[in-house]
Amino acid sequence: MSFRSGFVSIIGRPNAGKSTLLNALVGEKIAIVTPKPQTTRTRIQGIVNIKAQRGRPAGQIVFIDTPGVHRPDSRLNRRMMQEIHEAMEGRDLLLVIVDATERFGPGGQQLLDLIKRPRGPAFLLLNKIDKLQKDRLLPLMEHYGKVHSFNHIIPISATRHQGLDTLMDNIIRALPEGPRYFPKDQLTDQPERFLAAEIIREKVLLKTGQEIPYATTVVIDRYEELARLTRIAATIYCERNGQKAILIGKGGEKLKQMGTAARKELESLLGTKIFLELFVKVKPGWRQSAAFVDDLDWRKQL
Repeated sequence: MSFRSGFVSIIGRPNAGKSTLLNALVGEKIAIVTPKPQTTRTRIQGIVNIKAQRGRPAGQIVFIDTPGVHRPDSRLNRRMMQEIHEAMEGRDLLLVIVDATERFGPGGQQLLDLIKRPRGPAFLLLNKIDKLQKDRLLPLMEHYGKVHSFNHIIPISATRHQGLDTLMDNIIRALPEGPRYFPKDQLTDQPERFLAAEIIREKVLLKTGQEIPYATTVVIDRYEELARLTRIAATIYCERNGQKAILIGKGGEKLKQMGTAARKELESLLGTKIFLELFVKVKPGWRQSAAFVDDLDWRKQL
């Protein structure tokens, strides 16, 4: 059987489990995950190499994780929606992931409206079935089968890895014959400095509440790989002085907690000792600044 390859975009509402699914399929953490909506802000590619099995060809799947589908109210959110539209262009297969435990509403309709225009094959993934009453699954599959003509409707649990083998079998069969786009040992296209910024931002999301996570972003000021360690200096930007005070905490304790958690995870992920310096700066209204938001894209930074 011929080698198959292609680009597979994952789209869905906030907190549907897109990044959890990407990490589960790749087998490594390449996208940050938190309970907060809109954790993912840009496209992230994860690469999976498939070995040939009886009845299944070998291949390479390039998954593209995207921000959650939402109604944008800032320059940052408009940029995130642009990332979704770009991920839907030029891909070979679309995975539409929904939280099976949530009622279908305006957000679900917005997601379906986004995929109405014919763009090639699309699979619907009903995620979090481990939290769903069994007698609700079949009616849910029938409902979505009526509202859109999906090529497959596949129940999964990304956290428990349920249904992922079935998903991978169907994906590789749906992809065209093609080349290997990335080396066998490459798991993602994102550079390590972007991963560092995302891990730091994840700790901010996990250790702060209310509006703080959405008003913050992280910029890597220095990333220096030395013989025995990597030195990283990063700035956490927020929009108000009150937010800065919360991020730093009493006696700098909150900032220290976030830095320690980020450093430990980066050392584990990168396999080297990390010296991490964190700073907090106020940039009022940065989410509405076209220039600042555009500069956050690591592709531009490169």
